[in-house]
Amino acid sequence: MTDTLIPNGCKTNGPVENGYFKKGCNPFAQTGRSKLQNKRALLNQQIIKQMRMRAGAENLLKATSNNKVREQVVLELSYVNSDLQLLMEQLEGLNSSVEVYQNVQETSSIPLIPLGLKETKDVDFSVPLKDFILEHYSEDGSNFQDQIDDLMDLRQACRTPSRNPSGVDLLSNYYSQLSFLETRFFSPTRQLGIFFTWYDSFTGMPVCQQNVSLEKASILFNMAALYSQIGTRADRQTQAGLEDAIAAFQKSAGVLHFLKETFTHTPSYDMSPAMLSMLIRMMLAQAQECMFEQITLPGIRNEFFGLLKMAQEAAKVGETYSHVHQSMIQTPIKNNVPFFWTTMSHLKTNHYNSLAHYFVSTALLDHQLTPSDDEDKQEKALSQLYDAMPEGRSPLDILKNKEDRRRIGKAHLQRSIMGHEEAIRTHSHCRHLQKLDILSDILQASLKRSLTKFDQNDKDDEFIDYMLAPDIISKTEKKAEMEIPAATKGPLSVFSAKQRWSAPRTVRLRLQDRDLGFTLKGDVPVQIQSLDPLCPAAAEGLREGDYIVAVGDTECKWLGVSDVMKLLKDVDEEGVNIRVVSMMDSSSQPMPTKSATYCGGLPKTYSMICLAHDEDDKNPKSRKVAKKPSFLSWGLKNKKSSSTLSLPTADYNGPWNRSSYPNSYNESALY
Repeated sequence: MTDTLIPNGCKTNGPVENGYFKKGCNPFAQTGRSKLQNKRALLNQQIIKQMRMRAGAENLLKATSNNKVREQVVLELSYVNSDLQLLMEQLEGLNSSVEVYQNVQETSSIPLIPLGLKETKDVDFSVPLKDFILEHYSEDGSNFQDQIDDLMDLRQACRTPSRNPSGVDLLSNYYSQLSFLETRFFSPTRQLGIFFTWYDSFTGMPVCQQNVSLEKASILFNMAALYSQIGTRADRQTQAGLEDAIAAFQKSAGVLHFLKETFTHTPSYDMSPAMLSMLIRMMLAQAQECMFEQITLPGIRNEFFGLLKMAQEAAKVGETYSHVHQSMIQTPIKNNVPFFWTTMSHLKTNHYNSLAHYFVSTALLDHQLTPSDDEDKQEKALSQLYDAMPEGRSPLDILKNKEDRRRIGKAHLQRSIMGHEEAIRTHSHCRHLQKLDILSDILQASLKRSLTKFDQNDKDDEFIDYMLAPDIISKTEKKAEMEIPAATKGPLSVFSAKQRWSAPRTVRLRLQDRDLGFTLKGDVPVQIQSLDPLCPAAAEGLREGDYIVAVGDTECKWLGVSDVMKLLKDVDEEGVNIRVVSMMDSSSQPMPTKSATYCGGLPKTYSMICLAHDEDDKNPKSRKVAKKPSFLSWGLKNKKSSSTLSLPTADYNGPWNRSSYPNSYNESALY
């Protein structure tokens, strides 16, 4: 696949790696993922066309009193609504096509669900920005045409990010530039006339606004979607691959949480608080599933304590998917989430709960309490398995009574069999699930294993009624947690457009009695504290609470305390220059304008403005290839500190690699 996106098909004379060009996937590459995105873009255009026709028909219906005309319009409206319904079903099918995103080497893992990227329309920054530069800054905007082209090239590349950390970095860089752009060009008292149009990932409905917050929120959504695709792509057959998948899903949940907390009035339903909460739960559930696979990867020993531990781990995965399923079936989420997602979450709830019951049954049926066993330890382990003991028996009585162990073990096997059968029925109800042959094989193998275990412990002369096994308390040694991006702590919250800053000041640091006269605090960036007012640095103008942004020629906006201390440890009698900034009072700043409030009805989530813009009327403009540092990108001196406002990227050095699922029952390999 060609990685470099060259605008307008131009050729470059040198490598773009070190230039200002940003990388995206070739939009014309015929990969499975690119084909899906192209279909999504086509469907979005068809939905716009049908929405235009419906809007026109509804307006005509209101304007005319001719009964014959009204009958004809009503008939046309029924056709348009039918076409819209068909298009929605096709879009749901794209969101259900998870097999394209799975690792090509995966042959024995339950598929995971990725998020699809939001689609957008082209935006021309050129004329509005040049006009604003001339009017507001009294400079000729044409002098900055190359930098504006850089920004437009970067946005274009963000439409097709590569499915790796470079793609996340690409989106992070553009998000950073948007923050600079918002500060310098988007005034709260006037509109620039730049329209941002984005399509809902689930409904295909377009949303058009002049507010740059829509652009920033959509980029964050795509960043979370890209993390989910990276996690889905991981080969879950090695510990390194599972670690990568866990990290990616946790980062996806973190970005979605940041989006939910930062942009609270997004007009697109896929970014509404309710939908984002559900997506966060789904990402964390998939991370928890990968953690369970990580534990089972070396194999599960047929040992009493290990089996009880695995039962509670499996119950934890089932519990997280149960919460996901409950949030998916709530109104209005259930009307927009693909049926495939709902059935998959319900299927996994039953599957992992059934695994939990199977592990408990194996622990009770295959092991007996012997004089050499630690009686107290086994009693404690069994007592922590249930909220209430079966039939009110004490844990020690159950452990010592062979018949009770067998009865309770068979009761757990029955619940395991019932759960696996329900999962198989759920699988048969969704046509998209039926396409996943590996999923069917895993469910059938799990059911066969439980049935085999039941037959091994069944007696022909046994006609007693079986008890109902109690639920298993979920417990995990490692819980999936959101990995919040540095946008909520570190430089993104400090060096943001919401704060007012002094100009950087240069302070000369010199040792006095082998002491600099202050201490450092904070994560990123580093802040001055406990400043001695009599030290040389204070005399030079250093203040309590200043942030260090550079030591000598080294940028420090992204460095922690330990890294800055390494730079300062070699300070001699001559001293070293540091640059610091001070936070100023921002109470006098005007409040930024908010984006339109989200409305639950789908027709209200889409702006009629976007219908006036025809995608076919836009002709690409040729732009210069030679790139130079942009006036929009201070602080972009190296890749490590690409911007004071860029989100961090995950470091995926390990291979995308999980153990094969047993095709048949094997006593030595329980899972």
